[in-house]
Amino acid sequence: MIDPLIVKTLHIFGAMVIFGTGMGTAFHGLMCNLSGDLRSMVTGNRNVVIADWIFTTPAVILQPITGFYLMWANGWSLDDHWIVASIILYVIAGGCWLPVVWLQVRMHRMSEMALETNSELPSIYKRYFRIWFLLGWPAFISGGAILWLMVSKPF
Repeated sequence: MIDPLIVKTLHIFGAMVIFGTGMGTAFHGLMCNLSGDLRSMVTGNRNVVIADWIFTTPAVILQPITGFYLMWANGWSLDDHWIVASIILYVIAGGCWLPVVWLQVRMHRMSEMALETNSELPSIYKRYFRIWFLLGWPAFISGGAILWLMVSKPF
């Protein structure tokens, strides 16, 4: 049996990476896109995509593995309301994050192409950016609520 304290540490670390990287990439992506500077947009969009692949994706995979292990090791149940709420919120956050990743890749490709061809961004770029921004809110709110549930286990 793996020491539950090690798994708990990994679980907390994964939550920190997901939330922290999400905040950092959201800020970086927002600022580079609001700058209107195409070179900044290309660099910022590229870095946001890279950060999601290197940091967020492994942490997103790790969370349910460590979470279910901790549930088992601590004798908690899928009947515990705080666990059910956490899972629902995780699915909501993931449901927002997956299209965000797709949008980020598309926005990077569009901005890179515009820079390479010395042309304007396609009109759909602004729409993608707005959707990217809007999807971040429920993901962050869900993530914050999950962190609270992990710590407080209120019900």
